Amino acid sequence: MSDLEVLEQTGTEAVKRLRKKELEAGNTFMINSKDLPAKQSYLEYPDGSINIVTVAPDSRSFVSMRKLSSAQAQAVRRRFNLL
Repeated sequence: MSDLEVLEQTGTEAVKRLRKKELEAGNTFMINSKDLPAKQSYLEYPDGSINIVTVAPDSRSFVSMRKLSSAQAQAVRRRFNLL
């Protein structure tokens, strides 16, 4: 395994640990994706639901655009290797 692959794997594992810690603590976890329009992200909740959100005009909070179905939420987790 190359140095770059090791670094990528280390970073991925760190993000997975942070996600687990945040969700277990009752906090949300943001998943950024190039597949979404600018200023939109996925926001995962401790109950397993995922919403597509955008930054609110005050830049201090988010506005929910729509809630994903359970199947769509699972597809997002699979896409980002978060299962």
